[in-house]
Amino acid sequence: MAREYAVRNAAGEILFATPGFDAAAQTETLALSGGAALCLAGEDELRAACARLEERLAEAESANAAKELFLSNMSHDIRTPMNAIVGMTALAKRHLDEKARVADSLDKIEVASAHLLSLINEVLDMSRINSGKLSISRELFSLGDLLHDVLTIVRPQAAQRGHRFLFSLGEVETEALYGDALRLRQIFVNIISNAVKYTPEGGDVSVSVSVEREGERCLLRFRCRDNGVGMTPEFLRRIFDPFERAGSTTVSRVEGAGLGMSIVKKLLDAMDSSIDIDSAPGEGTDVRICVPLRGETLPLETAALEGRRLLVVEADEKLAETYRRYLGEAGLDFALASGSAEAFAAMADADISARRFSAVVLGRQLAPGDRLLELAEYLHGSDPSLPLILVSDCSWEEIEYRANRCGIETFIPVPFFRTSLINALNRALRDSSAESSSSFDSLDLSRRRILLVDDNEINREIAVALLEMTGAQIETAVDGKDALERYLAAPEGSFDLILMDIQMPVMDGYAAARAIRASGRADAEKLRIFAMTANAFAEDVAKAREAGMDGHLSKPIDVNRLFAVLKSVE
Repeated sequence: MAREYAVRNAAGEILFATPGFDAAAQTETLALSGGAALCLAGEDELRAACARLEERLAEAESANAAKELFLSNMSHDIRTPMNAIVGMTALAKRHLDEKARVADSLDKIEVASAHLLSLINEVLDMSRINSGKLSISRELFSLGDLLHDVLTIVRPQAAQRGHRFLFSLGEVETEALYGDALRLRQIFVNIISNAVKYTPEGGDVSVSVSVEREGERCLLRFRCRDNGVGMTPEFLRRIFDPFERAGSTTVSRVEGAGLGMSIVKKLLDAMDSSIDIDSAPGEGTDVRICVPLRGETLPLETAALEGRRLLVVEADEKLAETYRRYLGEAGLDFALASGSAEAFAAMADADISARRFSAVVLGRQLAPGDRLLELAEYLHGSDPSLPLILVSDCSWEEIEYRANRCGIETFIPVPFFRTSLINALNRALRDSSAESSSSFDSLDLSRRRILLVDDNEINREIAVALLEMTGAQIETAVDGKDALERYLAAPEGSFDLILMDIQMPVMDGYAAARAIRASGRADAEKLRIFAMTANAFAEDVAKAREAGMDGHLSKPIDVNRLFAVLKSVE
């Protein structure tokens, strides 16, 4: 007859007992390691208890082994970009008189820094998730902008490994969605980057996206397929476990924290979303994600387009057909050309017929032999008042300077959808009378006074150097208390903008912002205050808002976001 059992610790306290165990009854006792004891009440129960204990011990040992391997891998992976940063910095200092060599070193430092930052972010994300501090935002975003950001990041990775990278759009019933665009970008980039990493050179990586309506919600479907090394069934079962990687860094030459897929799964769970993976060794991997979101139908803005005529230069027949459909549905007057020759002919005909074009849209692909910037430069030289609009899958930050010099005023990212295209064209023509530029030296803030608050001397030096390019008057403070005192001591209206660090001694940035808002001065409410801090989580952005700040800039500083803030006070 089976008997009951219990486990006692060294002090005799019962840690675990089966239902019905009589603590006062006579029992046999088996000593365990660590001073614990097992009170026996039957052999069957003993075997079951031992099996459970052995299973938990194996799980704990496996977790510890994974963490030890993780620390070993991270030591290697962090030191690799750090070695590049330190080494290239030393080389640049030794060759300051060789501009090309210094520029090459700086480029490599930038790449290594970005990789190091991604490793750190993964570790911090996992820590944040495990501490229960993960939050998912629900903000309106453009699917086109999100996909453009993702493709801008992953296309160069695929090109570097010689992959055939294919992106396709299915039916997209709603392009404006409510959700956490930053987290979605993180998920999609992680999935595609894994496909690129684990696919041998010259392989195939394909990505498809669609949005379909299901009642009151929209289902964002994402799929990534590759013909890479694939995964074994055994590894596939633990792919979402923290610290797991398909192979050793030193063997596979694939670097990472081993946290990416675990973070992806936890983020998707927080979004009530699903992920399915099919894979086999040597046959590649197929990842499918479905994210339920709320959609919104945006109004079509055409006021500035009424009575205007557009010339669209696009050699890609699929995109040309998309232009025909979208512009035609909006009732706009337009002409299509495949390259420079057809564009020049169309413009000549327009002059003769007195039906001149109001703007030129330069598409993603031109006819063979045509150069985009050369065409833009010629058009701008012929008529400097003619607005030039670039529609491209390029990274705007990489070509912005050259594009601006060629007269291109507006950028529309690919992929685009009907509403986003029409509204962007409408904004471009609405704003075409205003000068447009996006470089610091184009800003004239000579009449503006900025208070920069940061306790770190190097951070202040970097920020001051950037801000001085605008001609603004810069005053600095070393902590929140210093900032508050400088604000109160200055006449009302002295400062136009405060860039506020958060973690500082004496008084932090949140407290300083609250004190400024509560000071009772006439300028206290309208003064623009932006957090400029390494506190970069969604909760930190919310705290900045709650403290009365107008916005949040995370460190390392995104120069383009800083430019946008400065542009708002010009």
